[in-house]
Amino acid sequence: MSRPALPDDTELADRIRALDLESKVRLLTGASLWRLPAEPRLGLSAVTMSDGPQGVRGTGEDPAATGLLAPAPSALAATWDSGLAERLGTLFATEARRKGVDVVLAPVVNLQRTPVAGRHFEYFSEDPLLTGILAAALVRGLQSQGVGACLKHFVANDSETDRTRYRSQLDERTLREVYLAPFEQVLAEAEPWSVMAAYSGVDDGTESAPMTENARLLREVLKGEWAFAGPVVSDWAATRSTVASAVGGLDLVMPGPDLRWGEPLVEAVRAGEVDERLIDDKVLRLLRLARHTGRLGAPGTTPAMVAAPAGPGEEEFRLLREVAARGTVLLRNQSDLLPLAPEVIRSVALIGPNAVAPYLQGGGSAFVPAVRTVSLEDGLRAALPEDVHLSVHRGGDSRLRPPYLSAAQFTDPETGAAGVRADYLDADGNRVGGEIRPCGDWSGYGDFGPETHRVVLHTVLTLTEPGTHRLEIGCVGRYSVTVDGEEILSGDDDRGVELILDSTHSNPPLRHIDLEAGPQPRRITLTADLTVVEPSGYDRFVTAQLRHAPPGPTPYEEIAEAAAAAQAADAAVVVVGTNEEVESEGWDRTALDLPGHQNELVRKVLAANPRTIVVVNAGAPVLLPWADEAPALLWAWLPGQEAGHALADVLLGRIEPSGRLPWTLPARAEDVPVPDARPRDGIVHYSEGVHIGHRAWDKGGLAPAFPFGHGLGWTRWAYESVALSQSSVSADLPDPAGGDGLKLTVELTNTGPRAGREVVQVYLEPPQDSLDRPVRLLAGFATVHAAAGARATADLHVPARAFRVWDTSRGRWHTPPGRYRLRIGRSSRDLRLMAELVIDDGGFPAAA
Repeated sequence: MSRPALPDDTELADRIRALDLESKVRLLTGASLWRLPAEPRLGLSAVTMSDGPQGVRGTGEDPAATGLLAPAPSALAATWDSGLAERLGTLFATEARRKGVDVVLAPVVNLQRTPVAGRHFEYFSEDPLLTGILAAALVRGLQSQGVGACLKHFVANDSETDRTRYRSQLDERTLREVYLAPFEQVLAEAEPWSVMAAYSGVDDGTESAPMTENARLLREVLKGEWAFAGPVVSDWAATRSTVASAVGGLDLVMPGPDLRWGEPLVEAVRAGEVDERLIDDKVLRLLRLARHTGRLGAPGTTPAMVAAPAGPGEEEFRLLREVAARGTVLLRNQSDLLPLAPEVIRSVALIGPNAVAPYLQGGGSAFVPAVRTVSLEDGLRAALPEDVHLSVHRGGDSRLRPPYLSAAQFTDPETGAAGVRADYLDADGNRVGGEIRPCGDWSGYGDFGPETHRVVLHTVLTLTEPGTHRLEIGCVGRYSVTVDGEEILSGDDDRGVELILDSTHSNPPLRHIDLEAGPQPRRITLTADLTVVEPSGYDRFVTAQLRHAPPGPTPYEEIAEAAAAAQAADAAVVVVGTNEEVESEGWDRTALDLPGHQNELVRKVLAANPRTIVVVNAGAPVLLPWADEAPALLWAWLPGQEAGHALADVLLGRIEPSGRLPWTLPARAEDVPVPDARPRDGIVHYSEGVHIGHRAWDKGGLAPAFPFGHGLGWTRWAYESVALSQSSVSADLPDPAGGDGLKLTVELTNTGPRAGREVVQVYLEPPQDSLDRPVRLLAGFATVHAAAGARATADLHVPARAFRVWDTSRGRWHTPPGRYRLRIGRSSRDLRLMAELVIDDGGFPAAA
């Protein structure tokens, strides 16, 4: 049976005209946290959205729901493989359908301007071209299955400190050539069905406004110049105005219900402050989104729900495993220590805080409760022969915060049942409900009803182990905490939704007390009186974290034990990295050092065993002062649920770690071109201009630990020749996608002992005249595979856009004439072939 024809825009406009103003405006604000309003008169069913980048989080309506947890976007970017990105996008679409989701809030195409950015792991790369190519592929995969992408966060929202208030100040040329570029590329190549406006604002010298109100960028550039036809969605609780946001280009306020639009917007239209035709255009854009996602039918009908696919299975797990393994970057491999030969290794010591508790995904809105997780220990045990002994040693805890109290440690003081008792009280102090929870984490949204005004927690903590116990407690909003009847902590923070937007609700400041326990168990009575927080647009919540560190060995004692184990083993695998306290939405890092005593741990293990492999489990750069001493060094990112299997595949040579760095790894903090993104008087100054990432390292003549694009793989490659064929690079072609450009053919040979995959990279070196241009910029790349000793041919495309600059005086793209070099190689600093061309005033290149 064929599907009925979808209504075109003319028919949709006719339907919209039949609605009254109030009904149209109602559609422009979310009906709830994740759903848009339905309107039967339009044939419109509710469109459901969900957070994205590392999976599909879902709506949270089922607290026990789980899902597929993919490697972080930076790990996907390290593959430099658009085909793999498109496959992952298709997988996300399948997962979205399972969860009843129509639009995934992904991908993120902000740039890694500074390595300390809190959401660095959630961005693809420091490079706009690499970001745009991979994000476009992800969008194609997602939307090929009828699930919409929401491209975010538009635009120049590249750091977290004061993210809801700061304004990014940058010149128009920098904005066009760097920060708008990946948005423009994805829109031109993949046509995402929605775009999200950022919390922050932009001042480009023409207009200075929050992005939800920035008419210059939303209406003139995005919707006008680029002809984007879908809705612009606010980031959650980002809308701070009625008229300014409505006329500025915003189409949908999320989440809902929200009072910024609704009746105030109706009144603004009737007062002539907002043209009703703008309202009609916003509704039309939302109907287009519904049409794309199958949520629009004939008036008076409800479109049939698409049948949910079966639950996730091994085929999907294999894809996640492949992405994690192939994205792994082999930074060093002295004496070909890797891959390990299990037939000659009888024992392996797996060491490190991240070996015991790997960081699988970043914190914040990207968090996905995983359907399963494969620990590093389980992955290695499954892959190693049964007669190989594997021992596991933490080597000290890298986290500042101790773990949550477990159910075995506390009881309800009235019934003796394990857990924390919660009494729900109304505004008069009357008990209206309650529950007992067997955990020390009360972060998040409660199941209490609307009549609940306070939640009072009661528990008795029993300390059985002699020595000093550290108890840490954190709450948000208004609260009072007592221990044995004495108040130790209180608060009166009434910021409401800001507690969510800066992630305080899930990461409250902690107060600690030390408690001594002797030979006999000690009982501690703890009470926390929490006022329910009322965040606009979000569910009401309380937060209380009860954490406990029992007496135990010092970090130095654990390091010594780990070093001894490494010395006794045939090989040592040390896994170090970041954690949820370091990389998360809501805040930026203050330093690039590995947390805790991890540097000392690595040095002790390196000294104990010359066959040591160091694995870095982090999404963003960290300083590795011992990098030159490590025989083998792998960067494994935030690898998602299949972490253990993926690492085992790499260590044992089952999958080549063919990843290449999508950013520059610094050797020293003082060399980092943009060391922080702290606003000054509310402004983040993009003073480096077009010199982002590796471009800035080249301009400054700085030596990183490992350059952009670096990665070794299992084999070696000889670059033999490059041939250039050209179509045209016109001087003033207005095409936003960049026109035709050039084609390069690179011949290379795998000269190593194993089959391998190579990422052939081409960099453009423009004339260094009076115009401030990068020394070198990424202009294209291609991936090839060849058996040992075999030749391979890489066909690369260099878009005409790579040659162009934004002419601010004329408001258009322009190709400056002069001599250009194309440098081809393995990274931005390992360049092996060169071709030259000259572009004259007419824009037509000639071989030099």
